[in-house]
This record gives sequence, structure tokens and C-alpha cells, in this order.
Amino acid sequence: MTALNWNSCQLTHGWQRGVTAFFHGLGMTEADFDKPQVGIGVPLLEGNLCNVHAYDLGRKVAEGCREAGLLGFLFGTPGVSDNLTQGLEGGGASLVSRNLIANSAECVVTAHCYDAMVGLHHCDKNGPGFAMALARMNYPGLILSGGSILPGCYRGKDVTILDVYDSQAAASVGAIPQSEADEIRRVACPGPGGCGIAASFNTWGLALESMGLMPPQSSSIPAIDGAKQQDALNAGGLIRNLLDQQIRPRDILTRQAFENAAAMIATAGGSTNAVLHLLALAREAQVAFTLKDLQVILKKTPVMCSFAPRGTKTMVDLHKLGGTSVLLKHLIRAGLIDGRCLTVTGRSLAENVASVSDVSAENGLIAPLDAPFKGFADMQVCFGNLAPDGIVFKVSSLNDPRFRGPAMCFDTGKQVSDAVEQRRIRPGSVIVLRNLGPVAAGMPEVVLAASALSVPELNGKVALISDTRVSGISHGAIGVHCAPEAAVGGPIALVYDGDEISFDLLAGNVTLQVSDEELARRRQTWIAPVIRHARGYLADFAATVAQANHGCVSRAMYPSCS
Repeated sequence: MTALNWNSCQLTHGWQRGVTAFFHGLGMTEADFDKPQVGIGVPLLEGNLCNVHAYDLGRKVAEGCREAGLLGFLFGTPGVSDNLTQGLEGGGASLVSRNLIANSAECVVTAHCYDAMVGLHHCDKNGPGFAMALARMNYPGLILSGGSILPGCYRGKDVTILDVYDSQAAASVGAIPQSEADEIRRVACPGPGGCGIAASFNTWGLALESMGLMPPQSSSIPAIDGAKQQDALNAGGLIRNLLDQQIRPRDILTRQAFENAAAMIATAGGSTNAVLHLLALAREAQVAFTLKDLQVILKKTPVMCSFAPRGTKTMVDLHKLGGTSVLLKHLIRAGLIDGRCLTVTGRSLAENVASVSDVSAENGLIAPLDAPFKGFADMQVCFGNLAPDGIVFKVSSLNDPRFRGPAMCFDTGKQVSDAVEQRRIRPGSVIVLRNLGPVAAGMPEVVLAASALSVPELNGKVALISDTRVSGISHGAIGVHCAPEAAVGGPIALVYDGDEISFDLLAGNVTLQVSDEELARRRQTWIAPVIRHARGYLADFAATVAQANHGCVSRAMYPSCS
């Protein structure tokens, strides 16, 4: 039987005994040298509501480790707030931070011979980064959610960060007074926790729990709920069990686990960002799972939840219904999730949720098995001459899965927002926002542009197509992650104003209605942009990043993604 301190023993009982002097300085005894050591990854960023409680939660995880006979050691990783960096230079740091977190966690955990790892998921890129590190190292471990923020209250109605962006966009075109939008802004985010709707943070929490890498209910317990402290304390016992049973991440992250996660993302009406993370995690876990596989799942998976932004509900509403386990049980019963998959409890998904209540009737959040909110996912994958390697659509505001219109081309989200305010964008248009992909700009979110297009006269009447990302709070008709990106010569670089663009979500195609001969002529005259990044982190990222259809992993690590 493998010792529980299978890795740390080479440090605590290795040939270089002198190094353990530091451990004595920490107050450890010789008996402690036989205990397994657990690295606890903390995305420390006290200037961000999502992360403000991360260190305190990490201390609770360490306490739970001690109670389980383990030694838990906190370590820090980068953290970037997607919300605070919107539309600014820092927007290009968001996706970069995911890869930095993965590399940082791998660096610290392997360098210090830890036996296991717990990663804390507080903001959009935290959980994906830690999951990638776990899959790459294949050390025992799990991801714990920091919990959702509670909704704010405006005139007796729940409001969230989504209402902030939508009201600011509405005020910019005179639909509501600016004073009303500012009042919503001041009350929408009342305390700690990740964005409470089915945006990127919660979409990934739901995905992790459905694939078995996050403990039951962790994704739905609010940040300030007392149960979140217990959730953190419980992590130590779960890690002890994983070590006892010799369960590694790749035992959990099977092909079926990824299919479960994809189905969960679809049924929840989740964020397109989760697609990037799912593809990246599959690469790290050495599981063959591509956009083509995702396309098949999304076409056949109905929408079963009315989370905002497609509806009005939040993760707090799910918590009140009994938590993510109730939703999982419902989806297992529907045949949308395979309950046989292994989880970090050492039990299957079905075993984890066997004792929870059934979904209550007319709850407003989870649809009955025979009456989904929509027969196919809001999110769909398309391929075509505009996106040979794929594009990910999220369309919740169109009744018809088909769209066609003339292109209007832009290079920044601010240009789109200005065009809306100036009434230059007409219904029926296809907004092409490019030169913002992973190589060109770090693939920032353009939520401000997407929100601008959600004003009443344009919502559901225009489409946005881009080689960058949007936030999970975005809604409308949006196609993102267009691959290859414009900066490396993708066809999106060859679109001219007025070109007709069409897509058919269920047929899975997206077409630039320009002849092959004309595209070849345009390619001959196209001049590749000279890209010089002023920031070191962005220059390093751009030099090695794979395209979006590979999840933006490092080509240095995975040359086949070139």
C-alpha cells in the first residue's frame, strides 16, 4: 500500500535532512514528518469581492486538514477580476491569469513535494486554473467553491451585476435616467462572493461538481452562509479519503465526466467561457474531447434552468431549493447526466445525491423533465468558411436559430458601444469585433460591447461575432472564440463592411457569403498586424498560446495544438 505521505516523504525523510530545519521553525515535530502535506491554493485579491474572503476560507481548509491528520499549507496565486478590468488594459490579463494559476499551482505543489492540493474557486479563472494544475500533475486533490454573492435589492426586487451593466447601457441611450442606473449600481453587489447568476464563475462551479472534481453542494452554497465554513472544513477529510483510496484526478476526469460537464453547462444556460476551460482541462487530463464532441452534446441537450442572464434566478435560488445536488439528481433522472461517474467523495455522482429531495413543482428555476425551457441549448458550436476551426454561439434572445445580415466591423468594444449610442447600428446587422483574440490581445471579455447591443431596440435583432470572449453575464445573439483569430490570418480578418454573414445553429454552420475567389484575393492583400505587447505577461502568453479551439493552452506544453 502506498504511504499517504507518498510525495512529501522525500522531503521530510529524504537524504537532505538539513532542510527540515525550516519545518521545526514552523513548530512541527518529528511526528509531523509522517503526516501528508496538502497545498492549499489561494487566489488572493482583497480588492475584488469574489476573492475578498479567500484567505479566511483557506485557513478553514487548513484547519480541516489538521483535524483529518494532515498538514495544510496555504500558498498564493495570481488573481484578476474580470469585472474590474472590463474595457481596460487589464482585460487582457484575465485569461492569462488562468494559465498563470495553473503554472503557479503546479510549480509550488510539485516543488515542495506536497501529497495533495485543494484549489479555491473564487473568481472566473481561479477554478479552471487549479483544475488544469490538478489534471496536469495528477496529484490527489479537489476544487472548493468560494461561494456566490447574495443578490442586491432595488425597490424590492433582486438585482445583480447583470442589472448593473444592462441599466448603464439603457441609460446611455436615454431609455432610463442615469440616476436610476447609478442607484442600481450602488446596491447590486452587497458583499463577498462570485457573481451570482449563471455567469462564468457559477457555470464552472456547476461543471466541476457535475464532473466530480468539486464536493457535493460546494458550488451552490453562498459565500456568507455558515455552511460554506463547514464546506471548507470538510475538505480535509475528503483529501484524506482520496489519499487512502489512491484516487487521482484522472480517475475522475474521464470522457464521460467531460460529457457530464458539457450537459450541465447546456442545461444551466451557462457561460461560453466554460467551453474554453473544458477544452483546456481535457487536454491537461489527456482526454480526447473537442469542439466537435461538444457540438453533438449541445444540439441534443435542452435548457432546464432559468438562471440569469437567460432568466431571472441566481445560485442563491438554487441553494434555497436544496442546492446543486438537487439539480444533479434531476438531470440524472432525465438521462442528461451519467450518475455512475466517480467523484472526490470516492462515491459516484448518483450515490452523492441519492438522499436529497426531488425538485419541487413550479419552483421557477428548474423545469419539469417533460417541459424544458428550450429543446436545445442556448449555446451551440458552428463551423464554416468564417470559422474553419469553430465558433461558439450563445443565443438566448432569438426564437429562430438562424440569422443573416450585413457586417459592421470594429476593433474595440468601445467602438461598438459608441456606435450604439450614436444610433449607427441598425437591427439586422452582424457586428464583427476582431483583432482581440489570444495572440492579439490576450482574449479579453467585451461585456460592455455585448451589453450595449442589449438595449431594447437591438436586443435579439442583431448578432455579435468575435475572436475574443464575452462575460457570462452577456446575453443576446453572440458568437465568440472565432478560430483562427484575425491576428493570425483567420478568415474573420477578411470581412468587409457590408458583407453578408449567416449562421444556422442547429445545422452547425456559419458562412461569410463571399466567394472563395474573392476571399483568396483579399488574402493576398491582407497584411498581418505587427503585434508588440507592452506587458511581459501578455508577451509570454501570446508567444505560446494555442487558438481557442484548443482551449488556449500552451503550445510549448502541447505542441500538437499548433
